[in-house]
Amino acid sequence: MKFVDEAIIKVIAGDGGNGCISFRREKFIPFGGPDGGDGGGGGSVWLVADEGLNTLVDFRHQRAFRAQRGQNGMGSQMYGKGGEDTDIRVPVGTVVTNVDTDEIIGDLTVNGQRLLVAEGGRGGLGNIHFKSSVNRAPRKSTPGTSGDMRELKLELKLLADVGLLGFPNAGKSTFIRAVSAATPRVADYPFTTLHPNLGVVRIGTDQSFVVADIPGLIEGAADGAGLGIQFLRHVSRTSLLLHVVDIAPIDGGDAVDQVRAIEQELAKFNPELLERPRWLVMNKADVLDEDERQARAKEIVELLEWKDPWFLISAISREGTWDVCQKVQQFFDAARAAARDADEASADVRMREV
Repeated sequence: MKFVDEAIIKVIAGDGGNGCISFRREKFIPFGGPDGGDGGGGGSVWLVADEGLNTLVDFRHQRAFRAQRGQNGMGSQMYGKGGEDTDIRVPVGTVVTNVDTDEIIGDLTVNGQRLLVAEGGRGGLGNIHFKSSVNRAPRKSTPGTSGDMRELKLELKLLADVGLLGFPNAGKSTFIRAVSAATPRVADYPFTTLHPNLGVVRIGTDQSFVVADIPGLIEGAADGAGLGIQFLRHVSRTSLLLHVVDIAPIDGGDAVDQVRAIEQELAKFNPELLERPRWLVMNKADVLDEDERQARAKEIVELLEWKDPWFLISAISREGTWDVCQKVQQFFDAARAAARDADEASADVRMREV
């Protein structure tokens, strides 16, 4: 299935039903008075997050969604039936933006989460509401109000703990194959990854994290070159970035220059990504002998003035990949422990204040 991570749809809520003008007509009761009922409310349109979906491809075939109109009021004080709501299932991780105002309406990050995107109109009032001491037979009612109509942009941002960055053919797909059950396409030519892939890495009981592999970036990606920049949104939710680099590019490229080039593209796309924890993973160590690979790795680290963790691996032979995964799990375990300690400290402060 082709991965689709953006879609434009139109949502139209139901109009409210009109109020009714009616008078009670019964034998031996010549002046029964008004008995026109109210119109029913129009149905609303909701977006519902569904973890069973992982693409917005369905919205290529259906782009307009309409909720049911409310029924008109009737005589004998009978109120019109309210219109049924329309639920639209979207993948977890969908960001919803109003196309006209460019305002973010909501962000669906939890399975089952509901977001009201178009509210149904209110039903009109029947003439029973307009009876008074000076107007015993009102011939007045109100129409139902119109339901909301909006054009929405749906944008899918994958929910992953770790994001993989790197040039095409740096070995990101091979790495995610080595550490998870994901099976992205792997080949010896650029841009074999044409859509993001997710893989779950399991370290032990109740110890796992999700890795997102996105298409490779190239210099100038922020200006429209290559494929990857349109998918960088998927690493915007991640807590940790693994920057995968080919330690000895076969095309004669320089690993240091490639790292700096991607840093520039990250800065253009979203400077906050450069502030996120980012570890260097030097891949394809198997093409060099032991002494040469170690010397080359240290040279890259020194030239980059790299201060964060770095690793030397061979994804295709799985050499060093388990060590990376264990360190990543330790990173998340430490983050969760720090969060728990902060919550406990905050709770203690509240207790003392009470």
